[in-house]
Amino acid sequence: MALTKRMRAMLAKMPKTEAPLPIADALALLKGLPPTKFDQTVEIHMRLGIDPKQADQIVRGSLVLPHGIGKSKRVVVFARGNLADDARAAGAEEVGADELAKKIKEGWTDFDVCIAAPDMMGLVGPLGKVLGPRGLMPSPRAGTVTADIRKTVSEYRAGKVEFRNDPTGIVHAVVGKLSFDQAKLADNVKAFIDHIMSMQPNSVRGQYVKTISLSATMTPGVLIAA
Repeated sequence: MALTKRMRAMLAKMPKTEAPLPIADALALLKGLPPTKFDQTVEIHMRLGIDPKQADQIVRGSLVLPHGIGKSKRVVVFARGNLADDARAAGAEEVGADELAKKIKEGWTDFDVCIAAPDMMGLVGPLGKVLGPRGLMPSPRAGTVTADIRKTVSEYRAGKVEFRNDPTGIVHAVVGKLSFDQAKLADNVKAFIDHIMSMQPNSVRGQYVKTISLSATMTPGVLIAA
């Protein structure tokens, strides 16, 4: 496939070696690449020395980054009574129980996060066939099954990041927008790396974090030093 003019310009600015760059230098490089007509999303990719087939080595969770991710997520909540009131007050897109379950069962998934009060999991469980493949199934481990509905909805509305290692042992996550101030992006990147480092499974032997790279929506990846 022939390279576009923009792709050639980007590749010309990329490092000539694969030596990891300091975070600040990597972000400066991404910001200095030919621009696009939209605000690109910046992602981090961490290749871990885990065995993804072992349940006790799964790296999964959620994190509120210091400066958010530049996007408000659409949140739906399964709750009743006071918890439903809390969800609405925090800005949930839709709140309900049986009617919401029926709507989702019929195929509606126009949202980014699904949160459930603990007593609603009997209703939510059968929706796994719809929500599971899309990564939307509420989970205690991810923090989306909770009694603290107001706080959780507020965090996700502000852009809380969810992550889980893929089948090759790599964790991918959004850490902001390319338009963010470089120092704020660096804060987000460092916070995410520190969080993943703190989650090293006890059964992992040898090197836990193998490589880390940053990329924007339409850029190559840049290796960084932790």
